[in-house]
Amino acid sequence: MTDMRALPAQGVPVREVLDELAAMRARDLPTHGGRLFAYVYDPAVDGLDALAAAAHSASAHVNGLDPTAFPSLLAMENDLVAAAATVLSGPPSTVGSVTSGGTESLILAVKAARDARPDVTAPRLVMPVTAHAALAKAASYLRVALDTVPVDPATLRVDPAAVAAAIGPDTVLVACSAPSYAHGLIDPVPEIAAAASAAGVRCHVDACFGGWTLPFLRRLGEPIPPFDFSVPGVTSMSVDLHKYAYVPKGVSVLLHRDEALRAPQYFGYADWPGYTMVNPVISSTRSGGPIAAAWAVMRHIGDDGYLALAAKTRDATRGLAAAVAAVEGLEPVPVESTVVAFMSAAVDLFVLADELAARGWHTQPQFRHGDIPPSVHLTVTAAVASRVDEFAADLKSAVAAARALGPVGLPPGILDLLGSASVADLAGALGLGAGGALPDRMATVNSLLNAAPPRVREHLLVSFLSLLQRPAR
Repeated sequence: MTDMRALPAQGVPVREVLDELAAMRARDLPTHGGRLFAYVYDPAVDGLDALAAAAHSASAHVNGLDPTAFPSLLAMENDLVAAAATVLSGPPSTVGSVTSGGTESLILAVKAARDARPDVTAPRLVMPVTAHAALAKAASYLRVALDTVPVDPATLRVDPAAVAAAIGPDTVLVACSAPSYAHGLIDPVPEIAAAASAAGVRCHVDACFGGWTLPFLRRLGEPIPPFDFSVPGVTSMSVDLHKYAYVPKGVSVLLHRDEALRAPQYFGYADWPGYTMVNPVISSTRSGGPIAAAWAVMRHIGDDGYLALAAKTRDATRGLAAAVAAVEGLEPVPVESTVVAFMSAAVDLFVLADELAARGWHTQPQFRHGDIPPSVHLTVTAAVASRVDEFAADLKSAVAAARALGPVGLPPGILDLLGSASVADLAGALGLGAGGALPDRMATVNSLLNAAPPRVREHLLVSFLSLLQRPAR
């Protein structure tokens, strides 16, 4: 037998296995320390990782498939749902489910809306174009047609009247964001929910990103507009606890205003010789580990702790926004949540992202979409608070370096290859190595992707990911 890493011919001692794991993890971006502005959420709270690991270990082998067999898991899940409903102004009738993440929550929200309308043979979902791509994924998986409403390219905001006009007889769900992930802006939820309600359609607020911070920011005096269950017409909401509740991945909560709205979310099947399958979420078997870890972390931090973390995050967000505004040539997006995003007509943002990465700051470049120009996204967490001055100095230095380097140039003729060339051919034209390895500087690759139409970009990145996910045997 080949000595495969995960299945060696002879078992490997514990210490050696852990050393190998540590060596692999050393190649990852840093999950702690406030230098990664996407993907991870770090509160910089001492002892939290150890608590979460211990709680996860205690319930890792508990199976959420049958809550009657493991009442501890049922109790913890109900606690998490109740906490989310309280934070998001849910009425006493609010019910919910714990899912593996925001994408699963959104898929289930779309499923519930679709299955509640069996009379509609060609269901449709209406949402602003700035809504999270996971909603498009849900629509694709569930064969629900997608109607995206443009936003003003200057303000990045959707016109509620345009959303209302997009609602038709086959619309089963209207979705909006609090806030949008890309730019951190809160959609006009009251107006959108009112339009949906007037048409007899459900309205889902995707608060996966901001649902756990916006209420605390409001309590701190920030002018957060209405967005939660206090808004009439909002029928469901999603909030990711593994974001600003700072619990380990992956734990999200999907809430419905009442049980009747949640009922179509369930799947039940008894027409076979085995046990009757009844699932509130997509998975059947679910490890209790993530739920127990989330429960333990939330119990430890508490309401007062989350309010303090929200204050630190607010201060860090203000500091980063001020740092961006102080640099000539950068155009900051107005701050409404815990996102700092900026554009530029004077600096190549992809070169700037490389310069920041060279200084240890890992940002998220975002590509153009129609008339919306490219931007750089910073997800701000409490851990960033102590690093604002350091980032501000490095941002000035990185912008100066990016100006000196100028925009990247694409090889002649490469844009003509976008619609037909393979990823390997494009990599060769860009001078990249074979085997799917990424270069240290990504500006040229990102510039090419930015120039590609969305469908071509999707194809290129799907092909690239497919190259990465080929195990050696």
